[in-house]
Amino acid sequence: MAGWRFGNSHNSLNGMKVLESSQTRGKPAGVIGFAALLMAVAGTRAIAETAQSGAPQTLVLWDTSSPVGDRPKSEDRSSWKAVPNDLLRLEKDPPKASSDPGYYGREYSFAGDAVVETPPLTAVFSSAKGRVTLYSKPDSAGKDKGSEPANWIGSRIVDLSPIGAADGPATISHVEVLRNADDEIVLTVCFSPPGSPEVASLFSFDRTGILEVKPLQQMNRIRLAGPIEYGIVPSFVGDDLIYGAAMRLGTNVLCVPSENLFLGLLPGEGTELVATWPQGKQHLSLRLGEENGRPTIQWVDLDNDGQSFFLAALAAPGIWHKETLKPDYLEKDIGIGWKRPYPARWKTQLYEEDLKTTFVFREFNGGIWRGVAGSYEYPAWFSGEDAFYHFSKKVPPTGESLIYCLEGRDTPLTVSTPADVLKQTLGRQASDSILDVAGRKLRTHHRRGSVGVRRACTCGCTEAIQAVFEAGEEVNRKDDIQGMLDDMIYFVHRHVERINEYQQFADELLKMLQAKSQSSPGLKPFLDNLEEIARQIPQECEVQKENIWIRG
Repeated sequence: MAGWRFGNSHNSLNGMKVLESSQTRGKPAGVIGFAALLMAVAGTRAIAETAQSGAPQTLVLWDTSSPVGDRPKSEDRSSWKAVPNDLLRLEKDPPKASSDPGYYGREYSFAGDAVVETPPLTAVFSSAKGRVTLYSKPDSAGKDKGSEPANWIGSRIVDLSPIGAADGPATISHVEVLRNADDEIVLTVCFSPPGSPEVASLFSFDRTGILEVKPLQQMNRIRLAGPIEYGIVPSFVGDDLIYGAAMRLGTNVLCVPSENLFLGLLPGEGTELVATWPQGKQHLSLRLGEENGRPTIQWVDLDNDGQSFFLAALAAPGIWHKETLKPDYLEKDIGIGWKRPYPARWKTQLYEEDLKTTFVFREFNGGIWRGVAGSYEYPAWFSGEDAFYHFSKKVPPTGESLIYCLEGRDTPLTVSTPADVLKQTLGRQASDSILDVAGRKLRTHHRRGSVGVRRACTCGCTEAIQAVFEAGEEVNRKDDIQGMLDDMIYFVHRHVERINEYQQFADELLKMLQAKSQSSPGLKPFLDNLEEIARQIPQECEVQKENIWIRG
């Protein structure tokens, strides 16, 4: 085999040294050679698979030689030049320059625009337009083996630009290369808005495709422009807030909670935009409008509080799905044709009677029981990779169902979810408080839960005790009856504790709203409305205290 050398004490294997050990010393050369051959075949196969995938594993910084237009064309790429990692290579005599401190500190001057190419995405810094456009590579969407050359750059995700004090777009006046390596590219980018002082940010890329934008010079307001069909503010503890441009809100600008993560679902159901940021005083707003006759979220404005924020694109065919629910879906199993692209915690929001409720897709179908609503067929599940619904009078086929995932569940290591991006960008400590894994654990209401699951609710216990009396075994099974009563009392105590926690939360919330109303009179109408909603919590608590003895 050309290119491979085999020996006893050390062998060259694709640039890797194979050292002799106590496990190989003294063994026949044929055994060692065969083991090395297996390693060589495995290495060759891995190299071949990487080459076939077409996805480079390094980062490249390009100089386009001339300003790019709205979308870079494949024919223009022939004039692009890769900016060398070592700028001394641009000198007439690189070895001499490398040995002479007088050459050190050379800066690169772009003849055209800067373009950063990472394995999953490409970023184009358009100097004339004053914006940074992110493109999701076709390969990263898993659909690209036969793509047209004109689509080499992939699909547009979003345009990033500063929001200036004056009207009109900014220009990119200067790009400075701080680091240009195979694993990381860091640029300082200066924007010049018309009639406003220059602003600047640090743009950092790595192999994951996650972009960090760190404001340096008054670049505290950022606009992310691009057609987004739905925007989601996740609540890993409760129900997510879902915003669509088709919502009739009486306004084109919508302020939404800035809860450290925003998920944008892009047209085509194959790409998502994930934005994250650390704790602070950030503000997020959405501009609703239309593009090509379709309602979209035209842009997202972020007041970044002078802190870094992060952007990532997640791509896969069917990474999200919208299903319009039809009346004839009622009381039957409905296969919708959408297949999950990979295992994860897929979910949707449906109306349970009159209340929008989150349902996680299960791996099986069948009935469930829920407090207040009672028993019904669970409405969403998978059979293999196919998604199914079953609607009933308690969960009617109303409106539309949006399917997406935020977290993994048996998800391959090669796939990232929005929660993974959150962990990678904000770190474990910060993301743990947001994801609140411990707080989301179901609390047991079973006094003897470790020795088997039983119906400890009041109705379940009374039914079990009634069966004992009807069988005439109450004397012989008095210890069992006492255990059932103890289970029921324990269950009720846990319920009362939970109700009291909601009561305490409501009290603290009302005090905060009242204090805020006094300190911010302009917000009083809005806060009064929130206070009215918050007062429903203690009212409902009193109702549940009365019902807890007759409901399970």
